[in-house]
Amino acid sequence: MKKIPNFRWWIVGLIALVTAINYLDRQNLPVALSEIRKTIPISDSQYGLINSLFLFAYGTMYAIGGRILDRVGSRYGYAIMTIWWSLANILHGLVSSVTGLGIARFLLGVGEGGGFPASAKVVSEWFPTKERSLAFGIFNTGSSLGAVVAPPLIALIISLLNWRWTFVISGAIGLLWVVVWLRVYSKPAQNHLITDDERAYLATSVDNDNTGQAPLLRWVDLFRYRTVWGIMLIKFLPDAGWYFFIFWLPKYLNDVRGLDIKGIGTYGWIPYALAGLGSLASGWLSSYLLRRKLSIDISRKIPLGIAAALLPVSLFITDASLPMAILFFGMAMFGHQAYSTIVQTLVADLFPSQLVGSVSGLMGLAATYGAMLFSFAIGFVIEHYGYGPAFFISGLLHPMGVLFLFIVIRKIEPITFPSSLHPATTNSVSL
Repeated sequence: MKKIPNFRWWIVGLIALVTAINYLDRQNLPVALSEIRKTIPISDSQYGLINSLFLFAYGTMYAIGGRILDRVGSRYGYAIMTIWWSLANILHGLVSSVTGLGIARFLLGVGEGGGFPASAKVVSEWFPTKERSLAFGIFNTGSSLGAVVAPPLIALIISLLNWRWTFVISGAIGLLWVVVWLRVYSKPAQNHLITDDERAYLATSVDNDNTGQAPLLRWVDLFRYRTVWGIMLIKFLPDAGWYFFIFWLPKYLNDVRGLDIKGIGTYGWIPYALAGLGSLASGWLSSYLLRRKLSIDISRKIPLGIAAALLPVSLFITDASLPMAILFFGMAMFGHQAYSTIVQTLVADLFPSQLVGSVSGLMGLAATYGAMLFSFAIGFVIEHYGYGPAFFISGLLHPMGVLFLFIVIRKIEPITFPSSLHPATTNSVSL
């Protein structure tokens, strides 16, 4: 089979594609909710609870899935996760009650929880430090691409068929991706599509960047590291705001702005398009700063600070006109994805590749548990007090995340692991 030059960028394109499918699958319910409620009555509190079930499963499996990936490898691990969530997504189209939707949503979270740790592990295996933030930005853009495609695509499917087919069709797309993945993916050293020059380049650059090679530590040993706690904290609050935006944007447009499914399809994709630009812009900026010979520490912190400063615009959404509200949504989601791209890159910057899945999993667990608690509460808040307080709180979470970065992690630099499973370095002291 003919070898492909710069095959690592094809790999990141492939994981961007499955990330897009991942987000298309999770956006089916929010976008189609107004149509689903004609068949299955769902209150705001019930909707908040359904989202919490998804996030509980997603967060738990984020950690467990990351651990599984470190043991079985990214090739088969990613395939297993994608098959699971695709079948769970199809299940949504077969249920007829709120309980059924809750079960399907929980199962979807179980599968999707392994997606981002798998992507982080793939990037750590295929990209050196100077290219990682751009690679993370590209695959993270997939989440926005899936969300951009979701409103118009779902509106089209519903207009031609009905809401149940949106779940069946998108689930089938995920299963097709698995076939391609298993056919083309393996690590650089064993891959049959990579050129000899690129294999030699990665063997040198990636191995040199993954300094301080460590054994596969137990979770209890990972918690000895201050940096692990820091990674968890800087995602704990901001992701609560992100999941609020992506789960409640379509419902807000229907409830408050009076848009039907076609109107949501017309306007709902715009904030996600800006979110995708945030992923690319942040990844590009950090890589550019590294090429300008700035340290990893500064090159990651500057984009994080800029991104977090954009989120407070969400405070103005409720009093704005519809076009300005869409713009403010877009600015906030641009900021989050710019923030998220760098935070995910930090795991590969700080930890050797054989621990990236485990640490990414713990980070995702903290993030989605925070989002789960927020989602559970926010349904009650919106039902009784409206959207204003929810937007106010969501706009402040990312600046608080940056504050945790400076307090807990302090300096972004690779951790050197001793051979002992019970390390005793300056990065392993307790908080």
